[in-house]
Amino acid sequence: MTVTATHVRIKGLVQGVGFRPFVWHLAQEEGLTGHVLNDADGVLAEIFGAAERQQRFLERLRCEAPPLSEIVSVETAVLAEHCGPPPQDFQIVESVEGPATTGIVPDAATCPACLADIFDPANRRHGYAFTNCTHCGPRLSIVTAIPYDRASTSMVAFKMCPECQSEYDNPADRRFHAQPNACPACGPQLWAEAEGMRIETTDPIHWAASRLEAGEIIALKGLGGFHLAVDATNDAAVAWLRKKKKRPDKPLAVMVRDLDQARTICHVSGIEAALLKDRAAPIVLLRLRAKSAETPALSGHLAPGLDQCGLMLPATPLHHLLMAAVPGPLVMTSGNRSEDPQVIANEDARRNLGRIAEGFLMHDRDIVNRLDDSVVRADRGGPVILRRARGHAPAPLALNNDFQTCPSVLAMGGELKSTFCQLRKASAVVSQHMGDLESRPVLEDYEKTLSLYRHLYDFEPDLIAVDLHPDYVSTKAARRLAADLNIPLIEVQHHHAHLAACMAEQGLPPDSDPVLGVVLDGSGLGSDGTIWGGEFLIGGYKGFERAGHFLPIALPGGAAAVREPWRNLVAHLRAAFGADWSPSSASSSLSPIITGKTISIIEHMIASGLNTPIASSAGRLFDAVAAALGICAMRQSYEGQTGVLLEALARPYLSQATAYPVDITSGTPGMLSWEVMWEALLGDLKRGTAPGLISAQFHLGLIKAISEMATHIAGDRNIRTIALSGGVLQNAILAGGLYEQLTAQGLDVLVPGKLPANDGGLSLGQAAIAAVT
Repeated sequence: MTVTATHVRIKGLVQGVGFRPFVWHLAQEEGLTGHVLNDADGVLAEIFGAAERQQRFLERLRCEAPPLSEIVSVETAVLAEHCGPPPQDFQIVESVEGPATTGIVPDAATCPACLADIFDPANRRHGYAFTNCTHCGPRLSIVTAIPYDRASTSMVAFKMCPECQSEYDNPADRRFHAQPNACPACGPQLWAEAEGMRIETTDPIHWAASRLEAGEIIALKGLGGFHLAVDATNDAAVAWLRKKKKRPDKPLAVMVRDLDQARTICHVSGIEAALLKDRAAPIVLLRLRAKSAETPALSGHLAPGLDQCGLMLPATPLHHLLMAAVPGPLVMTSGNRSEDPQVIANEDARRNLGRIAEGFLMHDRDIVNRLDDSVVRADRGGPVILRRARGHAPAPLALNNDFQTCPSVLAMGGELKSTFCQLRKASAVVSQHMGDLESRPVLEDYEKTLSLYRHLYDFEPDLIAVDLHPDYVSTKAARRLAADLNIPLIEVQHHHAHLAACMAEQGLPPDSDPVLGVVLDGSGLGSDGTIWGGEFLIGGYKGFERAGHFLPIALPGGAAAVREPWRNLVAHLRAAFGADWSPSSASSSLSPIITGKTISIIEHMIASGLNTPIASSAGRLFDAVAAALGICAMRQSYEGQTGVLLEALARPYLSQATAYPVDITSGTPGMLSWEVMWEALLGDLKRGTAPGLISAQFHLGLIKAISEMATHIAGDRNIRTIALSGGVLQNAILAGGLYEQLTAQGLDVLVPGKLPANDGGLSLGQAAIAAVT
């Protein structure tokens, strides 16, 4: 019989997911012989057999692939036709090292089979907190190199016992080459600590559960870092956690045992249930249920002033076992001091969390790479990622194939919600969220992670892309790196990067037709040297035109205006009503907000331009409206606090609200200004209108005005595609309203879904722009 020998190259996320045993099984079932191996490019197989059997093999390869795998391409090459004897069987052979181009699979939540193992008293892994297989468990969090083998992970410290080794060596076993494979006899061990001492107990989880029920704070070592846990129904305990962590208002995530428990706390749609059960096990933002006898009495300190709560299901066996041992939900927030990155090492946890936590659940498997919890939400346009980290990073994003011939680019992102991006051959690897680079520990983590990714992916860029702002920490670091590597540095305008990120994620090619980007955020340096933030941009990767914007308003005190919303209120009212305005003439309800404030100094700063940059910022507009309603008027304690509080305030009133008017000036560029909006809003304040109704009418007015301007610009320039991006568009009312109104006009609306609309997506946009420049 004539036998065909074929090389099969599979690229994508195909290592550490059971792909080789899957290929082995397929070959057995189709009667093929040969071998399969991992190498730096992915998975390589050589198959021998009849052509029709090989064809079935290739068809099944794609449609039956393991659940954690993502195939980017399957390439085949027929080697020969011959009558000699083929190999007698099909084998899995050792990995081959080389320059790395394959991806690393994100960490994955415990699969149903492993969950059954840990709760089965007859199973040798009963109660074992580190149970995993090729369908679940740690990946990026423990890896040090590619190919992904045990020797390239922190599991190299644990020698498998004969039973685990037998599973690891058996292609028919679901733990075949599961690199973190272990059991209680040979794997990582869990223990409890308190007051600097190990607790003598055979059941550390039961010990932790009893301390949590007593109202104490426990730090536990999770998949990508430590969590701080406390009983979510204990008001005093949650308040104590906030005080000790110095986190007065920012929402706290809650872990629930299962979907049934989630539904007692929040409304959970079918899409939201699927997000909760996703292999990433993200935090999902859900609407809180009204309190009743059936609803657990959650602490009022979880999400002050909000109508939503971030819920997540257990991500690891340790979390499953702990949740099974406590009666109710637990706060599960990142283990760090305010502004610091999440702690990952045991000794750092003792030193940095010892003043917060009253006990620890520790283990001896090292976390190599820090990973925060991902945050997602279901919007009208579909699921969106608000923070991309554990479970999602570093899965590559496939760009339009026309990027194949572009140079390789390293893009450094922004300064807040920092990420970086490695773009090579139409594939973009965006790092996990790392936080704000203004913090020295976060910067050190950023630099460490960047070095690791370049090593893991053997990545040598041809270009480096940065934000246009010269003082961003990421921009300064990029200048040094570009000089060291002797490669060009490309500066990218902030809002252009937001637009390009949305385009790249949606698969638009380098030479795509112009798109209208509606980019709303706090601030970014504009190409004219002023601060932008409410922008209508026409263009693509190769350039843009500023077709419209929000009215530029003074920022008295610069960064101080971001922290203190009352400053923005003063600036907005002065811009609307002139230099002769006063709190009493605007509205008597504003007097208590501004009383005692040095308005004359602010007025002088604005008039003279002293430390008062001009900004078309959408974020600062929200600050000003919030301050007028007495919301965080003096100071906001976390970024975007005014926006989320206004959104929550507005939601119950949307059905009865009417849009505030907004001035729309046509021209090039067009402009939205706020005098008539402020007149209507202040009039409602004088009449004692409910703050929630005022907020709803502000939201609807903004949606109407932005939609009208976007529709006008698109029609005037014969544009059919609108891209929505920027951090302010993480406001669900605003994003959903714009999506609805623009699609109703027959426009194609692109929204970020795989990357955040905020600055977490900037690096992808920078990379795409630099690649085609």
